[in-house]
Formats: sequence, structure tokens, C-alpha cells
Amino acid sequence: MSTVFLYGLVALLFIISWFKDPQKSKKALKIGWKSFSKLLPTLIPVMVGIGIILSLLNPEAVSVILGEKSGVLGMLLGIFIGSVAFMPGFVAFPLGATLLSHGAGYPQIAGFVSSLMAVGIVSLSAEIKYFGKKSAILRNLTALVAVFIFVLIVWGVGL
Repeated sequence: MSTVFLYGLVALLFIISWFKDPQKSKKALKIGWKSFSKLLPTLIPVMVGIGIILSLLNPEAVSVILGEKSGVLGMLLGIFIGSVAFMPGFVAFPLGATLLSHGAGYPQIAGFVSSLMAVGIVSLSAEIKYFGKKSAILRNLTALVAVFIFVLIVWGVGL
């Protein structure tokens, strides 16, 4: 329902924009298309990879690996996978929801998604290049500590 509302709102605002200034609206469409086409080479392999992983992992496997009964080991595994994986947030959050629907536990998925967003093992070399070794490592270690605290809070709340 909210998705339909948002798409409808965007369409309405674009129509208003078109009537106000068609040239700017055309330019905005071209810019949007360029951004989207630049994103596709990154997005398609991620989506294919997630699709393959989800087709190989049935709900029982997800439940064993990242389910509530996996406990601390499942949380650590979720944090580790999230720390080394590299995907955008708009892919990570739906993936987390899908894993939850397949039997994963909330603390495990909280560890996975929060470490995915906060910790960047794969991008560490780029981060070192731009921010320096000390800053990059300190930021990642601080983020990792924050992830552990967050996961412990989610675990303690017992969602």
C-alpha cells in the first residue's frame, strides 16, 4: 500500500513538474536514467547472487544458520557475514526481511544488517586511501563495537 502511494505521489509530482517546466523535467529524467544505468552493473550481480543464495538456502537451513536457536554463534556469523559483504542498503534491508521470513532470528539479522551498513572490511583499502590507516581502522573497530552493543540490546529485548 505505501509503495503504491509513493509511486503515485512521484508520478503526480512529475506531472506537475512537467506542466511547470517540460525542459527541466526532461533533463531530470535523463539524469535519473544515467544514474540508474550506472547503478545497474553493480545491482544486477548483487540481485542475482542474493537470488542464488536464497534458492540454495531453504528456510530450514536459514533457521539453523541464523535462527533464534543458533544463539551467539549465529549472531557472530551474522556480524561476520555482514562485515565482509558489500551491498547497498536498499538491497540489504529487503534481504534481511526475507531472511527473517525464512526463519532467521532478529538478533542474528540485526548483526548482519548493522555490520553490513557500518563495518567495511571489503572497502577498507579504499577507506585507508582516503582517510588514512589509523582513521579507517579506528572507524571500523568503533563500528564493530557499536554493532555488538546493538545486537546485545536486540537480543536482550527478545523480539
